[in-house]
Amino acid sequence: MDLFGNSSDWAKKLEPILTKYKGRKHPLDHHNLYQLLVMVVLSAQDSDAHINKIAPALFEAYPNMESLAVSNLDALIPYISSVRNFGNKAKWLLEIAQTIQKDENIPLTMEDLVALKGIGRKSANVIMREAKIPAQGIIADLHVIRVAPRIGIITETKDGIKAEKRLMQVLPNEIWGEIGMAISFLGREICRPTPKCPECPINLICKYYKEHYQ
Repeated sequence: MDLFGNSSDWAKKLEPILTKYKGRKHPLDHHNLYQLLVMVVLSAQDSDAHINKIAPALFEAYPNMESLAVSNLDALIPYISSVRNFGNKAKWLLEIAQTIQKDENIPLTMEDLVALKGIGRKSANVIMREAKIPAQGIIADLHVIRVAPRIGIITETKDGIKAEKRLMQVLPNEIWGEIGMAISFLGREICRPTPKCPECPINLICKYYKEHYQ
């Protein structure tokens, strides 16, 4: 449900954060799509900062999909043993690598990405954005799930799939590719669990700001 207006209104109202964050690289510090795919699988229920910390040693040992495809659990697990749910994630990564075999075979459609173990819609949307593929959805990570209802774009939900679906109903297709990460960056930097509302570039259109500051 759109609480403030139609989709073109929202595109206009959200323009300041689209401008501020447009094209900014995802916080997972990747250097190619292979690395990003591995890192998004590892980052589920873990922090981007932690995955960035373990990534250099992991990718030195496994520089590409081919090297990962011929590995095994005993060899891989020591590199990711500090990651939450590392046992399942190791199995998923090996299965993905054995399925894909080479970096150039990484799929770039929503349907093919979510068919891979450990890749949900959020991860697929991240991979497609970083690959500059036209969006087939909207990134709805924990920050977006917290911030979008605060702004008033959608009603509150803890479910990322529901949040994404509601955002897709409200926001025009032409901003799908960037708006998820723009809201996510806003949530990481300004609209924290305790928000810094006076610093926010869209506070004047924000439901939370209107309720608490006006």
